[in-house]
Amino acid sequence: MDAGLVEALIAGVSEVPPWRRFVAALRESLGADYASVTFRPFAGGGAPPGAEGEDPPSRVMHIASGREWPPLFARAYRERGHVEDPLPYFALVEGRVYALPELLRAGEPAHEAYRARMLAPSGMNRMRMMRVMEPGGVSAWLTVTREAADFGRAEEAVLAGLAAFVRPALAAYVALERERTAARVTGEAISRLNFAWLTLDGAGRVLDADVQGAELLAQARILRRGRDGRLGAASREVARAIAAAVAALSGPEGRPRAIVLSREPWLDMLLVPASPAPGTARPAHAMIAYVHADSWSSADRCDQLAQLFDLLPSEARLALALARGMSIAEAAGDLGLTVESARTYSKRIYAKTGARGQADLVRFVHRSVLGIA
Repeated sequence: MDAGLVEALIAGVSEVPPWRRFVAALRESLGADYASVTFRPFAGGGAPPGAEGEDPPSRVMHIASGREWPPLFARAYRERGHVEDPLPYFALVEGRVYALPELLRAGEPAHEAYRARMLAPSGMNRMRMMRVMEPGGVSAWLTVTREAADFGRAEEAVLAGLAAFVRPALAAYVALERERTAARVTGEAISRLNFAWLTLDGAGRVLDADVQGAELLAQARILRRGRDGRLGAASREVARAIAAAVAALSGPEGRPRAIVLSREPWLDMLLVPASPAPGTARPAHAMIAYVHADSWSSADRCDQLAQLFDLLPSEARLALALARGMSIAEAAGDLGLTVESARTYSKRIYAKTGARGQADLVRFVHRSVLGIA
């Protein structure tokens, strides 16, 4: 087996799009005019469009090298040819190399028409095709074509020998694509909730961050990365709170710590101990900082609370403070109220919202539509 082909196949798992170098090397190695790899990243939706028993379609990956279809034929295939394509893709025995006469039956009108209308004008007079399936059920088709001289046994042997290497490479790509998809979905969900994350080592040095976390550090208005790499803050008080939380989490009895980073705009952070996944190549992190931002101003949030629970403006301001974790005394001082007045307002708030206390109020507010506003 050509070591260069195998190397390109393995390296192609992480390429975007995958296997472009491998397909070019395969075409050159077999002296083909055209070579391609075609597959759908996920099992299900794997049948060609229009095929019997077709599942909901998924994205088709088609990586090709060499002579391309003329634009007229490419458009014709997209519009109707893929529906009329008679090649028995899913009937092919996995790992076996097929020649064109085995794929298109001579004398069969639909097959002859497809050969004459689509293949011959594109120079695909000679063809070898092989289907390879990975353990999860995803199939890939390797195809090579020539216009003139046919492929011999040596070229067929090279193609057949690749099956043992394509299977694990395809499985690795499918697994990687699933992780990428999961990461994208998770990232979108976190983004909608206005969360960011940072990973820290035991000394509080920033190791990694998502896009939102990196932006917060780059802005340096509230959170900062010090010269020594440690997570800090623009406010000395907040910086001391972060340092104390990191020190507490680094101990044997480390428990999650919550810190209010800013009240306007609202920004809070939860530091939690973490263990890295086994086998990761990233530096080991000791804790994760989840940072939450409220995209609305406090005035906007008060208006929304007032509308949602029929609160007076003064009640809405106190409700927001309590929902953000402040005690009655802290909220009273922040809002310029006496503690007794704050207690009176809080009773009205609990009555209007149906909350039995501050814990209930926090739950009601954060489980309401305001959580996704």
